[in-house]
Amino acid sequence: MAEKSYKLLVADIDGTLLNKHGVISDEDTRALARVGELGIPVSLSTGRVVQSSLRLLDSLSLDGYHIFFDGALVYNPKTKQEIYASQIKKELLGQIVDFTHGLGLDIDLYSIADYFVARETWVTDIRRDFYDLHPVIVELEKILLEEKIIKGAIVVSSSEEKAKAEEIRRQFADRLNFSWTGTPAYPDMDFINIIASGVSKGKALEALASFLEIPLAEVMAIGDGANDISLLSTAGLAIAVGNASDDLKAVADYVTLDVDHNGVAAAINRFLL
Repeated sequence: MAEKSYKLLVADIDGTLLNKHGVISDEDTRALARVGELGIPVSLSTGRVVQSSLRLLDSLSLDGYHIFFDGALVYNPKTKQEIYASQIKKELLGQIVDFTHGLGLDIDLYSIADYFVARETWVTDIRRDFYDLHPVIVELEKILLEEKIIKGAIVVSSSEEKAKAEEIRRQFADRLNFSWTGTPAYPDMDFINIIASGVSKGKALEALASFLEIPLAEVMAIGDGANDISLLSTAGLAIAVGNASDDLKAVADYVTLDVDHNGVAAAINRFLL
């Protein structure tokens, strides 16, 4: 593997590049810069929405195409060019909003540009403080008719809330994709992304690699969570950081150091530099 030439590096954000404090290490930052200096594009692949990724993209001087919304969008924030987007059907959105509210849970809805909620909650505080996302408070039923919604999201912490989230998944599993994600900053919380059926980071990578005219065999991907399984399974070289889930490690070609010990830089130094 070490002798193969790779032409695209794709990396997850939370738990892979960012630690529990929401910080990327200086060593990882320098390693990514060296990859760019070699002429190898670096794309981030995240369950995050565009707006909550912009600060990191700017700090790393990454101005190309990236995977957002757990694979529902491949997009260049600088040029605002979409090369792949999959929105949720409006009728289906209305059904899941009603069902979620009926269980006493809140749901967030996201377009490319905006973050919509029905009210302020502890979740909006987290989105604002940690992800730098500022909510637009609206009647969700109204914006379903007006906006192109790419992703829904539910955040749960208690065992009761997690049971309700599982009930929602069972109700809509045949029509929507659900992925349980997390961040080291909030280890007891489940961040559940809801996107159109058939969407994944892996399919988004296929679209990105095709657009860049780079064979998938020449893509190196790094991740930590269950939502990265399709990404690593699609890439030619699959790297799991040391803090990754066991399910992800099972599909990885190589397990690098954890996020607190510059796992991304270690993988880059071994396979790209």
